[in-house]
Amino acid sequence: MPSIILASASPRRAELLQRIGLNFSVSPADIDETPGADETPEHYVERLAREKALAGAESSPECLVLGSDTSVVLNGEILGKPSDPTEAREALARLSGATHQVMTAVALAAEGQCQSVLVITEVCFRQLSAEEIEAYVASGEPMDKAGSYGIQGLGGIFVNELRGSYSAVVGLPLQETAALLAGAGYPVWKNWPRSLESQTL
Repeated sequence: MPSIILASASPRRAELLQRIGLNFSVSPADIDETPGADETPEHYVERLAREKALAGAESSPECLVLGSDTSVVLNGEILGKPSDPTEAREALARLSGATHQVMTAVALAAEGQCQSVLVITEVCFRQLSAEEIEAYVASGEPMDKAGSYGIQGLGGIFVNELRGSYSAVVGLPLQETAALLAGAGYPVWKNWPRSLESQTL
């Protein structure tokens, strides 16, 4: 079986892959993440996932390379990672009481080919108080996250409803990732550990 590389520095993506029993190494891809002129959020997210996977495959062509990217989109506008607490407060105030989309793409580069999938999840926030927003920003959690929140952390209490993939909102759509790997001849479940009891049957 070929080795798997995650071309992302995201600890959340690595944690998700570990959760489904995958053995992999981490080698973040250094690419230009500037959106193109008139580029749609959907195209932008999928393009970055593919570029990360392909960049990793250039240096490790014998491996399966996973690339992924996530954007929080409100009314067609990408809300990136905040550059300072003020930006985080502004983003959270805009998300308050509104429905936004979390767009996550995953790409797999293998043997000169690159397959990718885009997953769009709708996330509804309840109304947030100014005090809540201030306390959340003070926690530091929003500062390295698209849209200024983390659903798997303290920010989970803001979510009123979710329609789609929870893992994609965290950073990696697990069902689609497993399907891409299976299509490349690497079924995730074949690497799951077996209990001592089942091994003796």
